[in-house]
Amino acid sequence: MIGVFDSGHGGLTILRALVDRLPERRFVYLGDHAHAPYGDRTAEDIYALTVENVGRLFARGCDLVLLACNTAAAVALRRLQQEWQPDTFPDRRVLGVLVPTVEAVTQVPWHVKAPPPGAPRDAATVAIFATRPTVASGAYPREIGFRAPAIRVVQQACPRLVAAIEAAAPEAEVRAMVADDVAHLRAQLDGGMPDSAILGCTHYPLVAWAFAEALAPGVRVLGQPAIVAASFADYLGRHPEFAPPAPDAAHDFLTTGDAARASALGSRFFGREIAFGPA
Repeated sequence: MIGVFDSGHGGLTILRALVDRLPERRFVYLGDHAHAPYGDRTAEDIYALTVENVGRLFARGCDLVLLACNTAAAVALRRLQQEWQPDTFPDRRVLGVLVPTVEAVTQVPWHVKAPPPGAPRDAATVAIFATRPTVASGAYPREIGFRAPAIRVVQQACPRLVAAIEAAAPEAEVRAMVADDVAHLRAQLDGGMPDSAILGCTHYPLVAWAFAEALAPGVRVLGQPAIVAASFADYLGRHPEFAPPAPDAAHDFLTTGDAARASALGSRFFGREIAFGPA
């Protein structure tokens, strides 16, 4: 089984892309709805909760876990991989959504820590729209800068957006909120526009239309579900020892919170009816 973890519902946008891309694989989704949103928490809280929930998925038999949460991936993944997982579960693996996103932007493999001869050399500006902890971690500017230093990275936290999406706020409210966040980002560019924009939270694909409206027509808006699914499929092709195809690819949906509420809201994120059970 393959575990997919998120602090709440956003990771279901990633899971749906994975299920569509890899129908023969069995996934177990765990949402830590009892402690969501992670965007309001400290780095230590995020790390502790991420370790606890990855451990839950390992205990259920998952040998590979994907952090389908930008906040957890940006704040906790590297430390988890270095300090916890090698000693506790040395035969398991934990991946995140940040890696394939950086590779898609830079066109440079993750293992490269310095700009290779083929790295982008033309000046370009990439906007990152994300939660406050993701922005504060500096993970996107740091990792993009290693591989493609010619790319200018500008970040903008969107502190109200996750709650608005989960509350199914009216389109007009979402449109105004995103327009305000884009205006703050443009102020960092002296009124200019980025060349491309990364929606660095897995909730944001549900309102990608609002970002497309607020940004100039030529700005490329990058959502993560398709990028992550393609990268994950490639990883499984190179590592067949992890999560072989299952004869019954039924999927499990687990929550640390209220199962009825998680099911109702989660079905909107996943795009079809799903039912959560207790973690």
